[in-house]
Amino acid sequence: MTSTPAPADGRAGQVPGRRTAPFATLSPLLRLLILTQLAFNIGFFAVLPFLAEHLGQSVGMAGWLVGFVLGLRTFSQQGLFVVGGALADRYGIRPVVLAGCVLRIAGFAWLGFAERTWAVVSAVLLIGFAAALFSPAVESEVARQAVGWEEEGGGDRTRVLALFTVAGQAGAFVGPLLGALLLAVDFRTACLAGAGVFVLVLAGHAWLLPQRVPGRAQVRMKGGARLVLRNRRFLALCCAYGAYLLAYNQLYLALPAEVERAAGSQAPLAWLFALSSLLVVTAQLPVTRWAGERLARRRSMVTGLVLIAVGFAVVGLARPAGWTGTGGLLPATGFVVLLTLGQMLVAPVARAWVPDLAEDGRLGLYTGALSSVSGLIVLAGSSATGLLLDTGLPVAVPWLVLAAVPLVAAATLPRWPHRGAGATAPTPSTAGSGRS
Repeated sequence: MTSTPAPADGRAGQVPGRRTAPFATLSPLLRLLILTQLAFNIGFFAVLPFLAEHLGQSVGMAGWLVGFVLGLRTFSQQGLFVVGGALADRYGIRPVVLAGCVLRIAGFAWLGFAERTWAVVSAVLLIGFAAALFSPAVESEVARQAVGWEEEGGGDRTRVLALFTVAGQAGAFVGPLLGALLLAVDFRTACLAGAGVFVLVLAGHAWLLPQRVPGRAQVRMKGGARLVLRNRRFLALCCAYGAYLLAYNQLYLALPAEVERAAGSQAPLAWLFALSSLLVVTAQLPVTRWAGERLARRRSMVTGLVLIAVGFAVVGLARPAGWTGTGGLLPATGFVVLLTLGQMLVAPVARAWVPDLAEDGRLGLYTGALSSVSGLIVLAGSSATGLLLDTGLPVAVPWLVLAAVPLVAAATLPRWPHRGAGATAPTPSTAGSGRS
C-alpha cells in the first residue's frame, strides 16, 4: 500500500471531488464493522437503560447495591478494554469478536432469568467483559482500515470514524425504543431480544469476517503495557479524551439534578437525550467534513473541548438566577447542544489520532488503553463531581469547576509537528515510536 503523507498540521490530504466518506464507497470489511457498531448498540441499549429499575423493583435490590452493580458493569467493560485490545493484537480480531458475541449472548440470557444477587452480578460482569473483548477489536480495525482508506486517496480518515460514531449513536437511539416496546411484555423478553441481536451478529461475523485481515500483524502481548506507559504523547491524548468522557458523564450525574430543579421532575431528560442523539445522527458527518477542511486534529479537539467548557459555563452562570419552568430548562438545553457539538469534534478525531501514536502491531492495545485510561479518569472525576454537588457550595461553583476541566485538558494535548519543520504526519508503518 502506497502511503500518502498528510500535511504537517495533521490534516489528511484531500482528493478533489471526494468530500465525504459515502458508506457504499468503503471496503466490505469497513461496511461490516460500521454495521456491527449499529447492531451492538441496538442490542445493548434495548436492555441496559432499563436495568436499574428492574434491579430495584423486580429483584428488590437496595439503591446502593443497584449503583454498585451498574458500576461493576462499567468497570468490567471500560476497565478491561485494554485486555481486549491486546488480545486482538495477539490473535486477530475474528476470534476475539466471536468470543465477545458468545459471552454477550450468554450474559443477556442469564440476566433475563437471574433473580438472586450473585446471579445478577455474574450476568452483568459477563455482559461488560463481552464488550471489553469485541469493542476494542472492532474499533482498532476500523481505525486501521480508515488509515488505509486515507492513504489510498479516499479522504480524511476522521470521516470514516465519524460514520462509525453515527452508526453507534443511531443504535443508541433505536435500542431504547425497541426495549421500551419489549418491556410491555417483561424484562426477560427484552433481555432475550438483546441476546437475539447478538446471535445475528455472531452468525454474520462467523460468515463474513475474514479468518485473517490482510496487513494486520500479530504481536506478543508481553511488553505492551510498558510501551503505553512510556508514550507520553498518547497519555496526554488519554487525559484530554478522559476529560471529554467525564463531561459526557454529566448527562447522567449533574444534568438530571439540574433538570429536576428547573422542571420539578426528570421527565424532560428523555427529550434532552433524544436531542443529543438526533444531533449526532444528523450533524456528525457535516461537522466532521467542515472541521477536516479547516482544522488540524489538535485544533479540532481543542475547539471541541472549549465548546464543552462553554456549555458548563452557561448553566453555571445561569444558576444564581434560579429560573424554573420552560425558561429554566434553556441553560440545560444549551449545555446538551454544546456538549454534543464538542463530542462531534473530539470523539472521531481522538480515535483517528491513535494510529499515529501506536507502535506497529499495537493498535488494538492502544485503542483499548484509550478507553481504559479514560475510564479511570471518569471514575475518579465522577466521585469528585459527586462530592462537589453534595457539599452545599454556591450553586454556580460545581458547574464552573466542571467548565475548567476541559480547558485544562485542551492545554495537555500533544502538539503536532510545526508547519515548515519538514515533518509529516506519521503513518502506521512509522508512527508511534513512543517518544514524546
